[in-house]
Amino acid sequence: QVQVVESGGGMVQAGGSLKLSCVASPDTLCLSAMGWYRQTPGREGDNKELVALINSAGATHYEDFVKDRSTIYRGNHKNAMSIEMNSLKPEDTAAYYCYAIGCPGTPNYWGQGTQVTVSA
Repeated sequence: QVQVVESGGGMVQAGGSLKLSCVASPDTLCLSAMGWYRQTPGREGDNKELVALINSAGATHYEDFVKDRSTIYRGNHKNAMSIEMNSLKPEDTAAYYCYAIGCPGTPNYWGQGTQVTVSA
């Protein structure tokens, strides 16, 4: 059974930092990339917005709103990755979801989400 488990959410004051981590299992899962999406209150439908991605080669992509204040990196464990976000703002308050992107021809998987709340 595939599991995608996030950790590290919580409450932080504006200007603070948080590290979110994600592990996808089992180890036999073939992933081409992993990423973070977020969903803010009031966002229409179930639309989640991309935060950052890292692929199996280590190439990264950041959306403009986190660029220069976040770092996404792979963990030591296979199919693990983390993101460190700095200079957090109240508008970063959201549920953050890990997205495990399967190799071609295989499924993608979402985690359950972890809440990040940034107070002014």
